Amino acid sequence: MKKFISEFKEFISKGDVMSMAVGIIIGGAFTSIVNSLVGDVITPLLGIIIGGIDFTGIKVTFGGAELMVGNFIQAVIVFLLTSLVIFWMMKAFNRVFAKKEAEAEVPAEPETAPVPEDIQLLREIRDLLQAGK
Repeated sequence: MKKFISEFKEFISKGDVMSMAVGIIIGGAFTSIVNSLVGDVITPLLGIIIGGIDFTGIKVTFGGAELMVGNFIQAVIVFLLTSLVIFWMMKAFNRVFAKKEAEAEVPAEPETAPVPEDIQLLREIRDLLQAGK
């Protein structure tokens, strides 16, 4: 049992698990931002553009059941809008970081290390021997 507990402590304290936890928390916050942008800004603007059409009222009665087709259509539209917003945000995010990476990747002038004295002397001897032939 002690081994199990120590293995669990090791697992839970690893950087990967902590990074995943932070990612999930940030993802939740990001979800609320995207949902607000879609629900509070884009969807009302789209409603103005298309004349205030509300799909949620569309239903089909089949036997004794009501199929809420309009809710499904509305959910698909919200999904597509959310996907579009996330795509735009990621595209902008990638563009900003691509510029920063390109600036950071400018190669610096390679520094030439000073040649050790013994190597320098050997090169001089080699050059003198070649000149004497």
